[in-house]
Amino acid sequence: MTKLIPATRDKLRGVSTATLASALYKRGLRNQMIQDVRPLSAPKATSMVGEAYTLRYIPAREDLNPMTVFRDHSHPQRRAVEECPAGAILVIDSRKDARAASAGGILVTRLMVRGVAGIVTDGGFRDSAEIAGMDFPSYHNRPSAPTNLTLHQAIDINVPIGCGDAPVFPGDVLVGDADGVIVIPAGIADEIADEAVEMTAFEDFVIERVRGGQKTLGLYPPTYESNLEAFAAWRKLHAR
Repeated sequence: MTKLIPATRDKLRGVSTATLASALYKRGLRNQMIQDVRPLSAPKATSMVGEAYTLRYIPAREDLNPMTVFRDHSHPQRRAVEECPAGAILVIDSRKDARAASAGGILVTRLMVRGVAGIVTDGGFRDSAEIAGMDFPSYHNRPSAPTNLTLHQAIDINVPIGCGDAPVFPGDVLVGDADGVIVIPAGIADEIADEAVEMTAFEDFVIERVRGGQKTLGLYPPTYESNLEAFAAWRKLHAR
């Protein structure tokens, strides 16, 4: 797994998924937002950021998924919880099926204690109220009480998956905020982070101007030279 450099991680913590979506769109990447996944416990001050460590489910076959499978220490779900690196994000492909849980409060607590940066599934979590109360970023489709074994068979860890219709490769960079979770291909994470920081500075300038009564025409985008000059002065004043 390619590790994020600390400077890139810090930059991405300060930008929104909306800004990142625009930066990725400029590069022709239009399918990077994980669909129908909502924050159960969203990061408060900064965005969730981490490298993707993946878990893939397939439809469960009843004879292979009795409760006793959890006695096996090599069970992919339990291995993923113990092997997902600190600072990474566990991303679960549950085939957009929330009729059975992808994980529950005990496993999510273990991830939190181990220093994992968050968890994302296109299915659901059981113990959702407990997870929502944790200081740990978690994203799912909806609450789901039945055990994962009811419908999901954990089959692979750290392989390419689809999560909420978005492709996720191990080591891709996930960023999550109140709007949801977006996937940045690992190879362009540094340049996307740099561009997003620049975009965020300009957007903050625009918001300040709009709140002050200025029209968006000629400002957003900045087609008037006077607005570019004003932005340059604003950046200098605010050390941005």
